Amino acid sequence: MIITKTQHNGSLTIALDGRMDITTAPDLEREIKNLDGGVTELIMDFEKLIYISSAGLRVLLLAHKKMLKQGGTMKVIHVGDLVMEVMKAMGFADILTIE
Repeated sequence: MIITKTQHNGSLTIALDGRMDITTAPDLEREIKNLDGGVTELIMDFEKLIYISSAGLRVLLLAHKKMLKQGGTMKVIHVGDLVMEVMKAMGFADILTIE
């Protein structure tokens, strides 16, 4: 999985390309843990994400909780059909803001 970050003022966009599974989710988790308090909006761009496993969903939940704790927001954009099916089946579509 390729992780691309773009920051503009307090907004950080993390674009993912490939598969987020047990082997690649820790890479994103490290990025999330290193977020500083200056990030008030986290945008997860899934346009090129083709697969997400439960390990990836766990990292999304971690990111969501971290942003709430910092008083910020998080949204997920450009979610493909397969990834959306997994997110809906696991109840994440009810928890996260998905556009």
